[in-house]
Amino acid sequence: MADREAILAAIEDALPRHLPERSPIAQTLIDAMRYAAVSGGKRYRPMLTCAACLAFGGRLEDALAPACAVEFIHAYSLVHDDLPAMDDDDLRRGAPSCHAAYGEATAILAGDALQTLAFETLAAADGASMDARLSAIRILAEASGWRGMAGGQCFDLASVGRDLSSSHLQVLHSAKTGALIAAAVCIGALFAGADGAAVTLAGAFGERVGLAFQIQDDILDATADTATLGKTTGSDQPAGRSTFATAMSVQEARAKADASVADALTLLEGARLQDSLLAEMGAAAVNRHR
Repeated sequence: MADREAILAAIEDALPRHLPERSPIAQTLIDAMRYAAVSGGKRYRPMLTCAACLAFGGRLEDALAPACAVEFIHAYSLVHDDLPAMDDDDLRRGAPSCHAAYGEATAILAGDALQTLAFETLAAADGASMDARLSAIRILAEASGWRGMAGGQCFDLASVGRDLSSSHLQVLHSAKTGALIAAAVCIGALFAGADGAAVTLAGAFGERVGLAFQIQDDILDATADTATLGKTTGSDQPAGRSTFATAMSVQEARAKADASVADALTLLEGARLQDSLLAEMGAAAVNRHR
């Protein structure tokens, strides 16, 4: 199995190299982009990209640029989610959120710029055919746009004050959270040169892991403290948001998350990837802070 710590170190080294350092017209924007993208984080999504690439026979060096692209999309989404018009959160990764540090206008622009940088990075990535890069760009666009994160966030905002069922929550979070996690795995497979069947399997694995990841997030919001997670906890219920931890008991939510990961790992067993880093990262979706 690949060395998880070495891959994480490679990602941390690659992220600042794929970010701009200087601008003759907007240095504050560059500073805010780097603050949002480099200052902490679990790097779960780029780790999935690298793990998938390795699992399907690719090389780590070919996975790093697409992994950075995935993380830039994630960072942009966090910057915008924290804004007063969205979740109104002044804390992210144990530090002031981007708008708290740089102001709302700059934070909005930093999110916009990180989103476009993701596609620039993916389009220019070496190590994959033009067809594979085009497929990766399409997958990332769908995951982050109206079908995915943006649509999921809109659904989430419209659902404040409503009691959503578990099935409605699953639809919501398959877009808001799961789509990018599934895309991260698919993109890794594409940069390994995987065929269509393997990419489909990667997406199915990612969807199940994404559901488990969100359920665990909901559990942690209800049970963990702010110091442990580095972001404000206990805010969903007062804000009127339904979560898996309110639609069912915490014990039932844990069981649902565990079952979703088990389904994901069964897919990998069928492809003889049960001993891969990808399997380890799938299990990590529910092992956080347990």
